[in-house]
Amino acid sequence: ELSKASGVPARTIRFYEERGILPEPERTDVGYRDYDGHAVNRLRFLRAAQEAGLTLAEIQSVIAIRDDGDAPCNHTRELLEAKRDEVTDRLRQLTELLGELDRLIESSRSIGPEECKPGDICSIIPTVARRDRSNTQGR
Repeated sequence: ELSKASGVPARTIRFYEERGILPEPERTDVGYRDYDGHAVNRLRFLRAAQEAGLTLAEIQSVIAIRDDGDAPCNHTRELLEAKRDEVTDRLRQLTELLGELDRLIESSRSIGPEECKPGDICSIIPTVARRDRSNTQGR
């Protein structure tokens, strides 16, 4: 029932229990898990926090603050700001990579198979030593 209500597979719910992210529920007389009303909200929060890029450890830290009776808003904002900074840095790295790929593709248009020497794997992607030689040769 919890799986259907939250959209989280039962196997994942058990994983969250094992990790302590979701409290282990009471058991019925026949051994079924008996979740309270907070479980659906916690699972929905978990999924939303993951979609925002937070790791399980980060999510667990937010939940721990709430479970201690405090509002985790400042902590959550700090986590989100740090995540934004990570994403910004990664975007910068990806933009640099895109430029390098464009440069390699453009230079590959003027390189023919006859230019591949037996010692090279592929002349489109130059080695550092070859780049260093071409930089010093051009001076």
